[in-house]
Amino acid sequence: MTSSAASAEQGETQTSRRTELITPEPAEALAGLLDIDPPSGDEELPALWHWIYLLERRRQRDLGPDGHPTHGIPAPPGPGRLRMFAGGRVSMHTPLRFGEPATRTTRIVRTAEKDGKSGPLTFVTVRSDIEQGGRPAITDEQDIVYRAPGSTLPAKPSTSETPAHTAPEDGLALDVDSVVLFRFSALTYNAHRIHYDSAYAAEEGYPGLVVHGPLQALMMGELIRRSGVPLVGQEFAYRLVAPAFGEQRLTVAPDPDETCVSAQVRDGAGRVTATSTLRPWST
Repeated sequence: MTSSAASAEQGETQTSRRTELITPEPAEALAGLLDIDPPSGDEELPALWHWIYLLERRRQRDLGPDGHPTHGIPAPPGPGRLRMFAGGRVSMHTPLRFGEPATRTTRIVRTAEKDGKSGPLTFVTVRSDIEQGGRPAITDEQDIVYRAPGSTLPAKPSTSETPAHTAPEDGLALDVDSVVLFRFSALTYNAHRIHYDSAYAAEEGYPGLVVHGPLQALMMGELIRRSGVPLVGQEFAYRLVAPAFGEQRLTVAPDPDETCVSAQVRDGAGRVTATSTLRPWST
């Protein structure tokens, strides 16, 4: 297992590179969280499960008050800026194989400044290219937003007058609580305190622990995968449209309004919190 980072000269792109053996144990851990049987060691890694592999494991002294690294890829654009996950795109060239090393190369490909309702926003797109056996396997782009401290967020919808949303027969359900969020944070080596520290989440303006964006994206991918639709040769694009807070049942179902393969996540009040589409990509 190797990891390296290069701080490039001004005008060049900073990159981070990590190589490690793809072993079954992390996949077994994720399968346990999802309450499903793990893939056997002679199978390929399920689509999107690469999010628990090839992770940066930064030293404690590199982390800021929110639990995120204060430098590297990406780093906050200014002191006190708060981090949010907005969405991303994953293009599957070929599944990762157990028992073989893979290499992930990560860099920032886009940065944009915008003015939002809550104040200035910085949008950063981070791209990771994963190779195995000298061939491209996965291209993964993630969109991250930084907002000013003290900016307002949408309030949690009241569930007292809204019955719990139930998954349709062709959907999935996931009961999230502090234990699930803590375990997913551990699996993805994500130390952002909004997912496991209620007091800190309140400091950032959240009414409860925040459900991870990648966890919601993973569930939409699982719905597609378990329906028998292959993700190889396709681009899985997902977007977080509203934050999900606290203990509740999330439901994942196909989106009936789309002509392509798509899915959406709803929170316990029936509000859509994430959407996804699956479309073929061209080389």
